[in-house]
Parts: sequence; C-alpha cells; structure tokens
Amino acid sequence: ADGAAPPGERLPAARVLAESLGVNVHTVLRGYQRLREEGLIELRRGRGAAIADGASPHRARLLERVRETVGEARGLGLTVDELLTLVRTEYGTG
Repeated sequence: ADGAAPPGERLPAARVLAESLGVNVHTVLRGYQRLREEGLIELRRGRGAAIADGASPHRARLLERVRETVGEARGLGLTVDELLTLVRTEYGTG
C-alpha cells in the first residue's frame, strides 16, 4: 500500500511465504484475499499474486474507513438503503 513494490511485481507463492513466515498456508491465502479485496493485489489462477495496477495507499485507507463506517451504521441500526442515501447525499448524487 505504501508504493514500495511497483505494479505488476509478483508476490511469493502462498506456500513459500507461509513456510518462510512459519504460518499456515491458509493464513497467507486469507491475507492475499484481503489484499485483493482492497484492490492492492491481483490473484490469477496459475500465475499467482501480483501488485495491482491501481494499488494505492489512499484506496486502502478509504476501504478501512468504509468498513468502520459500515460497522458504525450497523451499530446505530441503519439499513443499507439508509446508509447509501447518506453517502449519495454527501457525494452530491442523491
């Protein structure tokens, strides 16, 4: 997320990384999946993981804030539609 690795750079295979870190391969796979969800890496069957072209520390921070906001909205009892209305209004499209 900090831009230290350039887009397209391949990441170690999950098994290799798990072994070097001394963790279960499923732990690495979950981490890779989360990085994919955050738009930081791309996962391709047979080709492994690579830094995504659009990887951005700003996007990763925004996604984290969205998760926090969704959690807070749930805690307040807001529905998805109510939260989306708030976002659309703030964004100027609602």
